Amino acid sequence: MKVVTIYTDGACKGNPGPGGWGVVLRYEASEKTLRGGEIQTTNNRMELTAVIEGLKALKEPCKVTITSDSTYVLNGVTKWMETWKKKDWKTTNNKPVRNVDLWKQLDIALGRHQLNWQWVKGHSGHRDNELADQLANKATDEILFGRD
Repeated sequence: MKVVTIYTDGACKGNPGPGGWGVVLRYEASEKTLRGGEIQTTNNRMELTAVIEGLKALKEPCKVTITSDSTYVLNGVTKWMETWKKKDWKTTNNKPVRNVDLWKQLDIALGRHQLNWQWVKGHSGHRDNELADQLANKATDEILFGRD
């Protein structure tokens, strides 16, 4: 089974507002970058979308380490999601889970792979997190100003 590392980040100008996501995938000596954005979104939606898109880019089941600076995504996956699913996508306060459409997509994408989650402090000089951040911001700028 291939071992892949995925670095993800999301960005938003205003919250809500135009936003972007960025992904860096590493397999052995290979690197692939992805980015995209939406006209009206939130930072949390872009953080989730980055992870989903990174996993969708894998063509076969892999051992994956996902590195993110988003505690929202990491806590959602490692602490909250199982309870949400048992409660039909409701929180412990019986309220609908925010961004449920993306959480459901992520849940499906996770099922194909063996996963390890790693948090990294944002804007702390971590090379691949900084690259994911640059990709997310570039995608946001493309939404705002068009492609260069």
